[in-house]
Amino acid sequence: MKGMKWMMTVALLVAATACSPDEPGGNGPGGGSTTGGDQTGTTVDLGEVTSFDIAVDSTSLAETESIDPDDEDYIENNEFTQAITITYHDNAVSVDGTVTGVSVETDGCHVTVISTAKGVNYVLSGSTSNGSFKIYGDKKFQLTLDGVSITNPTGAAVNSQCKKRCYVLLADGTHNQLADGADYATTDDEDMKGTLFAEGKLLFSGNGHLKVAANYKFGICSDDYILFRPGVNIYVNATAGSAIKANDAVLMRGGVVNVECSAPAAKGMKCDGFVQVDGGRFTALTTGAGEWDSDEMDVNASAGIKADSLITINGGTVLAKSTGRGGKGISSDQQVEINGGTVKVITTNMQYTYNNRYTAKSKGIKADGDLTINGGDIMVRTTGGEGSEGIESKGRMTINDGTVEVYAYDDAINSAGNLAITGGKIFAYATNNDGIDTNGTLTVAGGTVIACGTTQPEDGFDCDQNAFVITGGTVVGLGGGTTIPSSNGTTQPVVVLGGSNIGAGTLLTVSGNGALAFTVPRAYNSYTLVVSSPVLTKGGACNITTGASINGAGTYFHGLTTATAVSGGSSIFNATLSNFVTTSNYSGGMGGGGGWGRW
Repeated sequence: MKGMKWMMTVALLVAATACSPDEPGGNGPGGGSTTGGDQTGTTVDLGEVTSFDIAVDSTSLAETESIDPDDEDYIENNEFTQAITITYHDNAVSVDGTVTGVSVETDGCHVTVISTAKGVNYVLSGSTSNGSFKIYGDKKFQLTLDGVSITNPTGAAVNSQCKKRCYVLLADGTHNQLADGADYATTDDEDMKGTLFAEGKLLFSGNGHLKVAANYKFGICSDDYILFRPGVNIYVNATAGSAIKANDAVLMRGGVVNVECSAPAAKGMKCDGFVQVDGGRFTALTTGAGEWDSDEMDVNASAGIKADSLITINGGTVLAKSTGRGGKGISSDQQVEINGGTVKVITTNMQYTYNNRYTAKSKGIKADGDLTINGGDIMVRTTGGEGSEGIESKGRMTINDGTVEVYAYDDAINSAGNLAITGGKIFAYATNNDGIDTNGTLTVAGGTVIACGTTQPEDGFDCDQNAFVITGGTVVGLGGGTTIPSSNGTTQPVVVLGGSNIGAGTLLTVSGNGALAFTVPRAYNSYTLVVSSPVLTKGGACNITTGASINGAGTYFHGLTTATAVSGGSSIFNATLSNFVTTSNYSGGMGGGGGWGRW
């Protein structure tokens, strides 16, 4: 268990030991006490992070695109000058056009193409409730969906057994629909894994719409990689498996892609390789609970995006909402890197447990390796009880820039390794655990960091017995306790102040060589305040007050406001900061560490 933090009238050095993160109730990714909670249930308005929602939105985007003339993935860099038009008429098809090296066989509305020809464009239109399009070949080809609706009750609607590129062009202004059946009539030597399946690459372009119903397994599936370009507008509803699945990669350069998944452990976007989002808007709604995976001998849960390798978000918008037990928003077996764009994640349900032993816990953004944030606007809300952490890395975590807002039942931000913050704006609010928790060292060198934990024994900042170092930035922490910043390495003055009975909405002001103010987000019977800012100087005065007025208010972020001056109020701390780390009325227990200062 975490040790208790308790209030004292003088600063006192206390030795303590923290439990391993793997022990029951441990304070790392593998556990975490969830005692405490808001002491009065009263909080101030925390803004959009507590109320935003995610829903399917097919509104098109105004996007621009630069085409690399040397990139073969762009249809513009290819010539498909020979066309075969296939029109579906419910129980029959008409085929127009002939190309040397191409044969087209029909059985009712089931079409099979065998091709050895280059530069062929297959244009599909019309409607059938019992048909399909299958192609065998060894050359890349264009597939134009020109207002087509195909349902295949016994297999894939579109099945490319060609291992070369398939350029899927959604004709401008058209609406296209593909659906499969719940059972497939498969052959031993062929894959047929979803409604639109390809052995090779699937490259989507055009300004049309595509709606995919997946009833057997996957919606859109490639045994290679999938590319979405600006202009496409795609919706996938998967009831038996994941909506989008690729072996090597999923690349989203633009467009609008909406997916909904209801099956146990289904993913909105699943890749055995890597996922990269550069533009567009991807929205995933997953509702399935977790399940036991007999192949992996472990539990598996749903996720908006899941990759076995790196997930990189450079731009665009990624929205993920998971309401099933154990569900996750964004999850990688390796690294997650966010460099820009907008990312919003919601998880709402409890952990999934199998056989009273194996668990899958709901997470917002999770990396089994390192997690790096270099930019972007990130908003995460996880409310499903124990283990529902906002942003978690099992390796190192680094935040260099961006706006990060997290509201979580369990730890808002959790790193199993070292956590370094060099810039950006961070708001980490936990309703039942720590604001920011790391099992390694914690270093803040810049940016604005607000960390709100709940009551004892939880913390605003918790890095067990590891060093907590502050060298820059504006830092405010509130909780039942805290890890004490280390006097070895900390080069910007820090004040750690204990107190009791502070109400939600109370304005705390800190003045020194300048001033700042912070609105307490919830009531505490007992609290620990950590504050560090460039307004504090070693050897200078620091006055912390409640109920004061501020003048010259500047930037505002989740209750934290810069100011030029403070007037009035009741002082709760007033001293000259002779050390870089000063404690008053507080002694750290378990989870505390580092050096100590006195006033």
